[in-house]
Amino acid sequence: MSMKGWALQCLLLLECYLVLTADSVVQEKADTAIPVTTLSPPEGNTTFLDGTTWCVALAGASQVDLKNALDWACGLGMADCREIQEGGACSEPDTLLSRASYAFNNYYQQNGNSDIACNFGGTATVTKTNPSYGKCVYAYGSLVSSAPMLSKHNPISIMWWKLIAAAVVLGRLIQFV
Repeated sequence: MSMKGWALQCLLLLECYLVLTADSVVQEKADTAIPVTTLSPPEGNTTFLDGTTWCVALAGASQVDLKNALDWACGLGMADCREIQEGGACSEPDTLLSRASYAFNNYYQQNGNSDIACNFGGTATVTKTNPSYGKCVYAYGSLVSSAPMLSKHNPISIMWWKLIAAAVVLGRLIQFV
């Protein structure tokens, strides 16, 4: 076999090796990119008073501070605030205190019911009294992520991509010959 043939075979083997090992690196990276919901709360001082707790806005908090905390919870905090929008089950009474309580609790439940997840700049507090009313139901217990579960190992998909990669490698080798 010529030197060129040996070089092509070595390149082919090297590229196949890289394709096969790259799959595990990509899978690890994909696993870290998707948040994983666990049943344990985040680190910090966690309060569980007789089991179920909610987070509500403090009645004496300043309107400006409540508004800023509500905006953060529904914005960067990524609380689900659909129910406090116009027409939602928790849109009435249309008060800042009521809307903030719903948003704060949603954030609190999504973040493991920890004391730090119910602070909002001192405008919120943890309670063991269910704040739900009428059709407005406040969540309790850690909320489960709605992100779809991804299979760590999908043999058909992995095999398909490896075959495509091998075809690309062969195509490149043929161009060199």
